[in-house]
Amino acid sequence: LRRGSFELNLTAEQIDRAAADLREAERSRKQIGLLSGRHPDLDLDGAYRIQEAFIRKKTEAGRRIVGWKIGLTSRAMQSALGIETPDSGALFDDMRFESCSDLPGTRFIQPRVEAEIAFEMSSSLSGNRISLEDVSAATRRVAPVLEILDTRIVRKDPKTGRSRTVCDTISDNAANAAFVLGDRFHKIDDFDLRWVGAIVRRDGVVEETGLGAGVLGNPLESVLWLARRLARIGKCISAGDLVLSGSFIRPIEAPPGSSFRADFGSFGTVECRFMSD
Repeated sequence: LRRGSFELNLTAEQIDRAAADLREAERSRKQIGLLSGRHPDLDLDGAYRIQEAFIRKKTEAGRRIVGWKIGLTSRAMQSALGIETPDSGALFDDMRFESCSDLPGTRFIQPRVEAEIAFEMSSSLSGNRISLEDVSAATRRVAPVLEILDTRIVRKDPKTGRSRTVCDTISDNAANAAFVLGDRFHKIDDFDLRWVGAIVRRDGVVEETGLGAGVLGNPLESVLWLARRLARIGKCISAGDLVLSGSFIRPIEAPPGSSFRADFGSFGTVECRFMSD
């Protein structure tokens, strides 16, 4: 299968089957096996094609894209997976929760939580020649956010012991499941985002701390990367989109009944609780 100048290792039928399996796993809350095991030649281009098909199935079912998430923005996570680039996925209208929400346990499989900075865009952003100044100018406001990760694909194959790869994660809409917006919004120039940090507690115990600089040195760089990646496939960050710029902490497991509070200091707070089934 040829896409532009790329030779894809998957057929259209294989792509559609993988996307359908992911959609069913999301509905049933039963994970599927590694796509990287099913398709040993699966590469980044093929993974994004599966993601596009997965996204299309969700929009055909009535979901609306409201923005984007960026993942694998820290050097530690990139090194662990042997890659040198972030990944991205789409945000949908039913993924948004406000701070202090109770998150339904029936929605997730194996949720984890990350602390990030969210960008709300006032104008579209696209092209290979844009700069950090363009990102700043296109941003209406920023806010603290907790991203809820989940995976429709097993983390490790029980038979082979093989772990999920970045291609599995990308296929799975970058493991995106939900997000909880904080209680304050700010103008982009009100804070140096490199120094915006968070203390993240689970059930009152500090689990992680981090700074915005952990995201490619500056969360603005992350949004710039996304705009350039989307431009390469004929898309853009649109006015009104929310962009989750990437986590500056490791993912924290979120079992049923657990509660989270991310204290970003003067930048704001985000709280949520995971309900039991």
